[in-house]
Amino acid sequence: MIKKLGLLPKLVIGIIVGLILGAFCLKAGLEWPISLLKTFNGIFGSLLSYIIPFIIIAFVAPGIAELGKGASKLLGIATAIAYLSTIIAGTLAFILGKALLPVLLNGNTDLNTIDNTVKAFFNIDIPPMMGVMTALVTAFMVGLGMANIKGKSLYNVIKDFQNIVQQVIKVVIIPLLPIHIAGIIANMSYAGKVASIMSSFGKVFILIIGLQTTYVVIQYLIACQIAKRNPITSIKNMLPAYFTAIGTQSSAATIPVTVRSVLSNDVEEDIADFVVPLGATIHLAGDTITLTLASMAVMMLSGQAVSFAAMFPFILMLGVTMVAAPGIPGGGVMASLGLLEGMLGFGGMQKSLMIALHLAQDSFGTASNVMGDGAIAIIMNSLSRSEKL
Repeated sequence: MIKKLGLLPKLVIGIIVGLILGAFCLKAGLEWPISLLKTFNGIFGSLLSYIIPFIIIAFVAPGIAELGKGASKLLGIATAIAYLSTIIAGTLAFILGKALLPVLLNGNTDLNTIDNTVKAFFNIDIPPMMGVMTALVTAFMVGLGMANIKGKSLYNVIKDFQNIVQQVIKVVIIPLLPIHIAGIIANMSYAGKVASIMSSFGKVFILIIGLQTTYVVIQYLIACQIAKRNPITSIKNMLPAYFTAIGTQSSAATIPVTVRSVLSNDVEEDIADFVVPLGATIHLAGDTITLTLASMAVMMLSGQAVSFAAMFPFILMLGVTMVAAPGIPGGGVMASLGLLEGMLGFGGMQKSLMIALHLAQDSFGTASNVMGDGAIAIIMNSLSRSEKL
């Protein structure tokens, strides 16, 4: 029965179990169950750190290679628009977060004190084979190289390696996440701080979904201004894709419905056929909003300074690193773990919280991405018709 549940229900069960177990252990004066979970979390976090460089190479390198092979002028324009949209989304998230998060999170608990409440029985260190920045540079070098050579041997090897890493994520990382989250929540509950933390993240969720919705409207106002169309009608025509994305939690799985919705907005079939699959891979404005605001909240709750100088490079890299992210729920955050660690200095618990926060609203982030793909298709259709004239 449990195996048939989706990831989000399992995470909810993990949170509930963690809350109950932490509260019970605190009342009964039992520390060993929390220490046991802390031991598991330490090992899981170490495994996660080990696999991050592989995730970066396995998904970023072929993603860059695939983009680089496209010679079409329209493909280049669509890629530029998608990337610009992602960067604007992240920048707006930073501005909103900088203005509102200090007020929403004011007086809440420092995450660092929670992490030190209980000690693990033992630690197993699994050092990564290379650093995060080394993996990023390697991925760029290999990706650009594969895009410019005639042979496909290395590309096929990297794609096979990508399948291996994706299986590790599906078979090991994702199934163990609910236990990991249960351990984090139990630790918070045992420390007596869970109510304030949950309250903080609840406010962050509202902020994230509010900005995602607003950004979708902005995208259609711009697209329909360019194409001389009614934005309300265009958004209404895209709603089947929006609700399908909420159910599937995958832009790729929603492609057939997205194409039909885009066609209903009077977009030519050849434009829809290349913009929608491309957008499902590279246009991740909804995920960028989530990761930017959530990372800022985690940084503030950890006592870290949040500055535009630190966040803007992170946003720029997000737009590239999440290219061709695993086609599974949470693929975007998995691909971004290296940036969180290497650029923002996130530790094990902070990265785990980011995974939980992202997965909890992944449906809305995916739906926002899909709606944005529809707006880009309208723009590209207008540009294509202008060129033909």
